[in-house]
Amino acid sequence: MSEDSLPRPPMRVGPPPRHHMAVMIWLAVFPTLTVLQLLLGDLLRDTPTVLRTLVLATVAVPIVIYGLLPPLQRLRNYLISRRE
Repeated sequence: MSEDSLPRPPMRVGPPPRHHMAVMIWLAVFPTLTVLQLLLGDLLRDTPTVLRTLVLATVAVPIVIYGLLPPLQRLRNYLISRRE
């Protein structure tokens, strides 16, 4: 069996550069905050700004970190490994 006919192991993609991370975070945070504002805006309308921000951040951060960034990172890895 020649070396050319052996299956290649899946390519490992390194950690994303900062500008990739910034784009992925923006893609996760902007829609999350928009949806939360639409859902909770009326409920939080009369609360002080700091409290409103605390509530939105407390809900948004876990959604972004555990729910949205992992699929975005997998998508990035897939796109990069396909390109090479």
